[in-house]
Amino acid sequence: MTKIAIIVGSTRPGRIGRPVAEWVHRVAAKRTEAEYEIVDLAEQGLPLYDEQIPAAVGQYAGEHTKRWAGIVAGYDGFLVITPEYNHAPPAALKNAFDFVHAEWANKAVGFVGYGAVGAARAVEQLRLVATELSVASVAAQVTLLIPGDFPNYPEFAPQEFREAELERVLNQLESWSKALATVRQ
Repeated sequence: MTKIAIIVGSTRPGRIGRPVAEWVHRVAAKRTEAEYEIVDLAEQGLPLYDEQIPAAVGQYAGEHTKRWAGIVAGYDGFLVITPEYNHAPPAALKNAFDFVHAEWANKAVGFVGYGAVGAARAVEQLRLVATELSVASVAAQVTLLIPGDFPNYPEFAPQEFREAELERVLNQLESWSKALATVRQ
């Protein structure tokens, strides 16, 4: 069975990414072509990148790095939930991408962004990071807006059409994740 991680990309206190990830998980759990699990970066204990040898070499020294490598290696694809801080993704999310290298390769990634502009600029930057790590970024994405999807901020209440947008992302993510499994074999 294809396994996809729903990565909560914000670690700050008061974040709204966890309720978004739980909504994504509720929608995704109804599907039969893949298993979805929430992976919350706030629970991973990753410090700022602290490995002495670059991740591309694959010689991880830190126990936290080895643990993170095992988590990333265990999935066929990723659905990243990200806010946008100052026109960019959160530092903790970029840091998580930087910690390991080969474990990301030849897998698929999709994005659900939230914020004033739906994290469109953050997702754009993360697509570049994914490309460098040989992660295939699917075209569809969900861009949740503070005024429409968080009407009583910080309460999350997605607009009705958002589920159809999410289904498009999940369809692409599942098909790409399955196709890339053949490349990894």
